[in-house]
Amino acid sequence: MKFVIQRVTQASVTVDQEVIGKIQKGYLVLIGVGENDDERIADAMVKKMIGLRIFDDENGKTNLDLHTVDGQLLLISQFTLYADCKKGNRPSFVHAGSPDRANQLYEYIIEKCKEQVPIVQHGSFGADMKVSLLNDGPFTIVLDSNDITIA
Repeated sequence: MKFVIQRVTQASVTVDQEVIGKIQKGYLVLIGVGENDDERIADAMVKKMIGLRIFDDENGKTNLDLHTVDGQLLLISQFTLYADCKKGNRPSFVHAGSPDRANQLYEYIIEKCKEQVPIVQHGSFGADMKVSLLNDGPFTIVLDSNDITIA
C-alpha cells in the first residue's frame, strides 16, 4: 500500500464539475492499493499517517500531529501509484490491486480515518477526478507499507 501525503492549507476534489470533497488545513492523501494488501496493512498505514508529526510547533519545528492542529483529511484513490515503468514507455499496473479489492480497502481506510479524525472527505473511486491543493511547505511524504512495521 502506498500513501502520498501532502500537507495542505486547502484541497478539493471535483467530479463532473461538482466539488465532492473539500478540506482546509490537513492532509491530501493519494492512496494506492497493491495486489497483496489487506486490512491489517491498511490499519498500520492509517495509524502511521495520523501519527506523523509534520506540522510546525511554536518554534517552527515539525513536531505536531494531525490531531494537535485539528487537521482534516481528503482521501483520493490512485492506482497509478503502482505504475511499473521498468520496460518501455507505457507503464504497467499489474501490481495494483484488483478494482473490487482496491475499492473495498479504500472504503475501509475512509471509515478507519473517520473513527479518528472529525473531518474526512474523499474522492470517488474510479472516477475522473480533478484534484486541487495548496501544498503547505511544500511538504510531501511517501509512505509505503514495505517501509513500516505491520503489527
